[in-house]
Amino acid sequence: MEYYYIAMLVFLAGLACFDLFVGVSNDAVNFLNSAMGSRIASFRTTMWVATFGVLLGATFSSGMMEVARSGIFHPQMFNFTEVMIIFFAVMIADIVLLDTFNSLGLPTSTTVSIVFELLGSAIAAAAIKLYWEGGSLQMVFDYINTSESLTIISAILISVVVAFISGAVVQYIMRLIFSFYFERVYPYVGGVFGGLSITAIAYFLVMKGARGASFMQPEWIEWIEANTQMLVIALFVGFSILFQLLILVCKFNVFKIVILAGTFSLAFAFAGNDLVNFVGVPLAAYDSFKIWMASGAQPDDLIMSGLLVSTKTDTFFLLASGIVMVFTLWFSKKAHRVLQTALNLSSQQSDHEQFGSSIPGRVIVRASMGLGSIVNQLIPGAVKKTLDSRFKHRRLKRGEVPLPFDYVRASVNLVLSAALISSATSLQLPLSTTYVTFMVAMGSSFADGAWDRETAVYRISGVLTVISGWFVTALTASTLAAVVCSIIFLGGGFVAFLLAILAFILIIRSNMRFKQQEANYKAEQAIRYDVNKIREILNQRVGENLLTTVTLYNNIVETFLNDDESGLRKLKLQSNENFDQLTHERGIYYKMENSGFVPTKEDNDARYSYFRTFTNLRDVGRSLQALARLSKDHIANRHRTFQGELSQDLADLSQLLLEIVGNHNGKADVAALHANAQSLLARIETIQEKLLRNGPDKGFSARGCELFLSFLLFARELINHYEIIAMLQQKLNATTPETQDSSKVQSA
Repeated sequence: MEYYYIAMLVFLAGLACFDLFVGVSNDAVNFLNSAMGSRIASFRTTMWVATFGVLLGATFSSGMMEVARSGIFHPQMFNFTEVMIIFFAVMIADIVLLDTFNSLGLPTSTTVSIVFELLGSAIAAAAIKLYWEGGSLQMVFDYINTSESLTIISAILISVVVAFISGAVVQYIMRLIFSFYFERVYPYVGGVFGGLSITAIAYFLVMKGARGASFMQPEWIEWIEANTQMLVIALFVGFSILFQLLILVCKFNVFKIVILAGTFSLAFAFAGNDLVNFVGVPLAAYDSFKIWMASGAQPDDLIMSGLLVSTKTDTFFLLASGIVMVFTLWFSKKAHRVLQTALNLSSQQSDHEQFGSSIPGRVIVRASMGLGSIVNQLIPGAVKKTLDSRFKHRRLKRGEVPLPFDYVRASVNLVLSAALISSATSLQLPLSTTYVTFMVAMGSSFADGAWDRETAVYRISGVLTVISGWFVTALTASTLAAVVCSIIFLGGGFVAFLLAILAFILIIRSNMRFKQQEANYKAEQAIRYDVNKIREILNQRVGENLLTTVTLYNNIVETFLNDDESGLRKLKLQSNENFDQLTHERGIYYKMENSGFVPTKEDNDARYSYFRTFTNLRDVGRSLQALARLSKDHIANRHRTFQGELSQDLADLSQLLLEIVGNHNGKADVAALHANAQSLLARIETIQEKLLRNGPDKGFSARGCELFLSFLLFARELINHYEIIAMLQQKLNATTPETQDSSKVQSA
């Protein structure tokens, strides 16, 4: 029996390492994006600062481990076997949840997921136990630490609102003081700003977080608490004087100290608050095992009251976890790539938005604009002019690269996020560091005017998406954990073994999926301002997309004529995916760079051909998307399908298109379509004329005629667009690689 539980612990330890890797890979952006976005220090410097923050923060997370031990359920209501099953089910559910959400591309929070997995698993275990013992299911919540659970859940939800409002208010005040031309005010108030920032970091991280440190002695904590006020005043005055001297005498940029200290503090706060999400459950299981081994009792007879005793987690385990986090931070390719994600929503630039628009977002923007116009009328003109002058964006100098945000906003994002998270950690309340840092960044960007009429609807939709993701994650996590816990209770050790195998399969699959994504990412990065590379890509993708498009068109026609609604729904999804892929590939045009040489005219022409080609492919994809939707709606509304000779003409046309382009190793023959273009267009014209002459007599309604014409119009658009694409390819292929290579040598 002992070896069974040892095997469970080994399995939980392995999952903890995987959780640490995945969590840090996804959440590293939370404490790195502001420093990277402001570009105040090099990548390596920022990484080293974050490294020390993570290592030290991990040792301050001991107090947070109580959340997994007794913060969600009452351990004294369960025996050792039941507690181990609860912990085991939580980790299995966590792996499945992370894999599913990553596969669907949905945002998730490790804090929300672990809290609600513990809640769902404990409720399921309590319900099964009551059922077996003949008790009333109304007693389920006697097993749950409802007061503490509600406090934790409320804190997570309220933190989202508090973070946004705090970010907006603090950033607005800072911008009124500094303006976007902060260099003018900085020499006079920079020292006070730096002193206030460093003091806030020291107060929230060290003084408030001292109780959670595994190495702190009780007398040290008592001394800090007794002298907190004196320490805060001394730190503020001392750092303000020091920084002001550095500014005036040494011309030193104090923002560099503030931003790097903020990066350290946020990495510290992240490790201190989020470590429980990754290793809290395995450590609680390990403590349970030690209590059982020391008791000598049977696993089903030992009541786990020992988990109620507050203990300091071994510093070795915390440091080991911190080391795993640090290695992930340095060597995870995903952690490095994900940095750009959080910069999009807070950037002043609006070339690309991470989220689309939504109806609630549009409603909020419209209402806000109306309210804003009323407020503007109430504010005196002189006051409004003064306020506007403080928010006037600076003009970029020639050759200056625009930053996602400046030093002022980067400082606010870091210091405020760290303060909020550290405050919660000192109260032993787990927060979603992802949501807090995201909402602070949203609030500061809102106050800075980054949400203009071009971007506001996307930014608000993004905020609403994150908030709704909180509820989706909570519901999914609790339900999944309850199901897994029930299966293990009913199936026993053999089922637990099968679920463990399933978890490792999902881990392997997730790793393979990321490798494929990494390969695709590298392939995109390899696309350069180079005629040879662009020619190779277009010759491959044009043929592939033509085959995909004609096949989808033929399938839509065939499925529509068979009156198959479910089949049309699948084809509609496929056409949407095709359009999204083409949109993504066209967007690569904006990311193209040269390969270190001066681009020739042929290189520039190739880049132009790339954009025009994918624009035409995208137009065809959009038309196919619309046709699939119209066809599905027609069948879903139970309208009549096409019958008779005209129906056969449409089927023959789609089949003829498929036969002409053929399938040559996954690519269609674009030249064959070009050669048969005129005959195909003439055939389409004949079918259209037949429809307009005989359609009403053949039982076609006005709605049916319009849809039939849409099928013909798509075929016509397909041919016309690929005629343009064929000409672009001919022109591009006329530039031989040898000629291009020689021109590059001359340019060099």
